[in-house]
Amino acid sequence: MRAHELTVGRTFGVTFDHGEDFYEALSTFCREHGIRQGYLPMFIGAFAEAELVGTCDKLEDPDAPVWAKTHVTNVEAFGAGTLAHDPETGGILPHIHVSAGLKAQSADGRTSHLLGAKVQFLSELLVVEVTSPVMTRPRNANLYDVPLLTFN
Repeated sequence: MRAHELTVGRTFGVTFDHGEDFYEALSTFCREHGIRQGYLPMFIGAFAEAELVGTCDKLEDPDAPVWAKTHVTNVEAFGAGTLAHDPETGGILPHIHVSAGLKAQSADGRTSHLLGAKVQFLSELLVVEVTSPVMTRPRNANLYDVPLLTFN
């Protein structure tokens, strides 16, 4: 286990507009407001389309992470995540999970890691800035090269 007390800074309410790319809008918001790291305690919204981690194929190694993606459309979404600092680019490295209900399929649900999405109507987010410690996400070669949140 790793733990570190977080010092939080500003808290923002943010809305993304219809047609925006979710991750592009999030990166733009962080850049414009000088957010280098933080967390999203929650967000709600709808996606015209989204890509989530998932597969219907047999897993060769059930312990390994799944890198494949599945495509969904017209979903209502609820999610949360963290934003780590990317020292190479100066940007952010988001790690966001969502639960998404497929509107055209009786709100049948999918829950997984969000790879990408296009906003439908709007997305409403709370973003909490973390001022210290520095949060990064280096890849761990001993765990399938998975990027893991660290506190420096």
